[in-house]
Parts: sequence; structure tokens; C-alpha cells
Amino acid sequence: MTDLSEDLRRRLGRHERTVRAEWDARPAAVLIPLYEEQGAWSLLLTRRTDDVGDHRGQVSFPGGRIDPNDSGPEEAALREAQEEIGLEPKDVELLGRLDSLLTVTQFLITPVVAKIPWPYRFTPNPTEVAEVFGVPITWLSNPANLEARRRQPLIPGRSVLVYYFRPFHGNVLWGASARLTLSLLDILGVSPLPHNPESKAAPSG
Repeated sequence: MTDLSEDLRRRLGRHERTVRAEWDARPAAVLIPLYEEQGAWSLLLTRRTDDVGDHRGQVSFPGGRIDPNDSGPEEAALREAQEEIGLEPKDVELLGRLDSLLTVTQFLITPVVAKIPWPYRFTPNPTEVAEVFGVPITWLSNPANLEARRRQPLIPGRSVLVYYFRPFHGNVLWGASARLTLSLLDILGVSPLPHNPESKAAPSG
């Protein structure tokens, strides 16, 4: 009879470890559009209306849940961007993905980075999007424009670190969208964060 402990040792040695949530997260995708204007790069964001079901009035990237008919995160992000702001998929140059983000609301977000032409005529969906606007990468990468606050989580436990960018033309980028932005800035080598273990604290949004 096979020795269970030795069999288990071999199986664990071959097992590719990952992180599992206690319950299934809802898969979602967002498009992180970049555009160049007069030699400077900016990040395109939206402000949601007060009529939507989730994240009312918050600054976010175009995106939403990945539908069963979507071939993957890229198709979902492009579809949502077209539905929300009228960005045509044929006008988008996909550049790659950032690390996925598991939010406290149990969405597993896959961020898809893209380049879009500029200027561009957007047609925001009036029920979902109140405003489409850009923020310069140089502004986002300035440490003076970022702050971190401790907040209590949705369930009892230790407080989590939540990042807030200072208001840009009245719009505040924070939570999960701020973390995705910081991930992009880190990839670009212009992160406003110090090299600190706190910068990899539990996700929020």
C-alpha cells in the first residue's frame, strides 16, 4: 500500500501554489486607456453617474463584468468601453495586462492597458457616465498628489490602507482605481510611492 505521507509529499512538491479566495470572486475587466497630447501622456478616466448600481459618482476606468460570451478580459474591456463612452474597438491599440486586483467587494479585476488616438469624440452613455476626462501622467506620478488613509474594512478586521489622489478638476481618484493607476505607474518606473512594504497592503475598492 502506498505510504500516504510520501505520496502527499510528492504531490505537494509538484503542485503549483496560488492564492485562493474563500468564495468565488466575480471576474471583471477594465480598460486603462493612455493617450498622447502635445508630447505628454495622460490617463483617461470616467466619473460614474449617481444612477448606476455600483460605485455611484466615483472615478473609474471603463469596464465591467466579464460575460460568458466574451473571449477574455480584452474583449470584455473593449465591449464595456464602447458601451460606456463610445470608444470603438478598432481605434484601440492593446498594449498588455497589469496584475489582476481582487477587491474587497469580491471582484477579480483584470486591467487591460491600451493606447487610444487623440483627440477623440466620445459619446458617453448618459445613464452610466457623467464625465470623461484625462489626467497627465506627470501629475499622477507626483508624490504631493497622493495620500494614504486607513479605513475599516467591510467585514470586521484590521484597517486597510486606501490610496487617494488629490482632487483633479474636482474629481477624486481613490480605492481600486487608484491602486490600478499606481500599478501602471510602477510599471512605467514613475511610481509616487516610496519603496515600502505598506505599498503592497491588502487591496481595497
